[in-house]
This record gives sequence, structure tokens and C-alpha cells, in this order.
Amino acid sequence: MSDLTSLARQNRLLAALPPGVLQRLEGYLEPVELQTDQVIYHPDAPIKRNYFLTRGLVSLVKTMKDGRTVEIGAFGREGMTGPDVLFGIVPALLECIVRVPGTALRLRTDDLLKEADRSPQIRWLIERFVLAIFNQIGQTAACNRLHSLEQRCARWLLITDDSVGGDTIPVTHEFLAKLLGAQRAGVTLKLQALEESGLIRCGRGAMDVLDRRALEASACECYRVITTQFDRALMGPARSLLEG
Repeated sequence: MSDLTSLARQNRLLAALPPGVLQRLEGYLEPVELQTDQVIYHPDAPIKRNYFLTRGLVSLVKTMKDGRTVEIGAFGREGMTGPDVLFGIVPALLECIVRVPGTALRLRTDDLLKEADRSPQIRWLIERFVLAIFNQIGQTAACNRLHSLEQRCARWLLITDDSVGGDTIPVTHEFLAKLLGAQRAGVTLKLQALEESGLIRCGRGAMDVLDRRALEASACECYRVITTQFDRALMGPARSLLEG
């Protein structure tokens, strides 16, 4: 197994492809580093490259006219950026920003579209991923409206913990407040409560999850719903197509 194949299999979407299809796609893939706050796409800007994450987390962000922003979706190793291109949507619909630094495999959008036309397995999996993202956006909208700030903090920490594989989460209170569309003081109080309960440990610009099971119990049902949707998208019933 080549180093590139090993790296590609760290992305769940790529790992779900048949070996022959993945090997052909590897000819276009380039390993890259992702830095905190790196903007992958600006709204309405053309999508020229796609990124399959192998570590880290990116957010889909909506910015209002007054400059306020809120995260409406996030994903890590389970997906890719810019899947809209498969549907002929070339301008980015949302801002895509790196929230947790990591690594990815990048390729030109033209090459992705060429291989998607050649391999129905690629198109099928990306379409499934888009469905999962669509469901996540809906779940996040409901979560932001109906669930408590503490539950939402716990949900975000769990999603991010998945993206870093249990390592330290590089995030500040102010940054998390911005993601959740909340006041920093309120987020700090909720994080202090989670820390006092022994669920997390907060350091300077970073956090560690200490008791994952208890943190899941503190989160709303949205974390489990969202992760289950991604699992179903990448391990769905139509395996005969992937094996073709």
C-alpha cells in the first residue's frame, strides 16, 4: 500500500470507494496542510479545487449583512468540500472555513468531475454525502432554536473531538461563541460547568475531552442524529453499485 493510499483511506468518503476507483483517483490527489481560519471558499466565488479531509474540521458559515456569522454545518474526515459542483453549482453557496487545523487531499474540480463522469461510484457517494450535509444543516437549525447553550457546546465539542481523533481541541471560548452565535460570557459559563463536572479540561486556547460518555449525555440528540446520518450516507444499502 502506498503512502498516498494510506492517507486517502483516512478520509471516510475515499475509503468507501472500490480499490480500483480509488487508485485511479489518486493520480489527481495532492496532500496539503489546513491552517486555522483558512478560507477554503468565499460565497459566490468559483470552486476550482476540492478537499477531502484526512484530519481537522471545516465549517459551513452564513454571514449576515451586519457582519454577524453563524455556523450551520461542520464536517471532518467523513467528507469533502465543494460537493455542489456535481450538480453544476460552480459558485460556492456558503463560506467554508477551517476551524481545526489538519490535513487534506486536494484535487482540481475539473479532474473530479471527469472521474465522476467515468465512475458512478464516485458520484453516488458524493451525492450521499450531500444528503447528509443537507440533513445536518436542518438539524443544526433546529438545534440552534430549541436546545440549550450547554447542549450545543457539548455537541460541537463532540464533533470536533471526532475530527482530531481524541487529541487536544485547539479552540478558544471566544471562537466557540462565534461559531454558536452566542455571547462569549455565556459560553464561558457553560464550559466552566462542564469542566467542574469533570467532562472537559480547558487550557489556554485549547480543550481536552476527559469523559466522552458523560459529554454525550450532556449533549442534545443532535450529535447522535448527525453522526448517524453520515454513517448511513457512507455505508448505505446500495453496495452493489460500489462493487461494480
